[in-house]
Amino acid sequence: MTHQRDRLQTYIDTHPGEHFNALTRALDLAPGQVQYHLKKLQGRDQVVEEHLYGRTHYYTPEYDSWERGAIAVLRRETARDVLFYLLEQGPSRPDSVADGLEIARSTLEWHLDHLVEQDLVEKRRDRRNHVTLAVSRPSKTVQLIDEITPSLPDRMVDRFTRLVDNLLSE
Repeated sequence: MTHQRDRLQTYIDTHPGEHFNALTRALDLAPGQVQYHLKKLQGRDQVVEEHLYGRTHYYTPEYDSWERGAIAVLRRETARDVLFYLLEQGPSRPDSVADGLEIARSTLEWHLDHLVEQDLVEKRRDRRNHVTLAVSRPSKTVQLIDEITPSLPDRMVDRFTRLVDNLLSE
């Protein structure tokens, strides 16, 4: 393998679920170089790609479909915060989560759509049709959270979104 391909493979090993643009920034490589080496790694079954929420994420093959989807969502800081809140507080009402995290309800719902779709959170309804949020797979989720740290650009986008939401809600 070439030096650049080794660097790319090592980076994906240590940063599963990183998206394409983050790979080019982190490795300071041209997009064409990253594409070329990713194709070679995929051809050797050393890298798996997953298209989720407008981004292409890259993983080593040991991650199953659920883990790949979960990791893609966990790379977003606000989604992680929602999970931390639910893990610490237990099953909670959406209003409590939004208030506790100081985010707009619309922001919470956007992230919840992805968390529910990836089977990280479930929405439980009582007989009066009130929703309670709960972590679907707590122990497995905690394991993945320990492995994943959102990139700086992802954190900045999430923080900017929160700031705009807070300004608009006032």
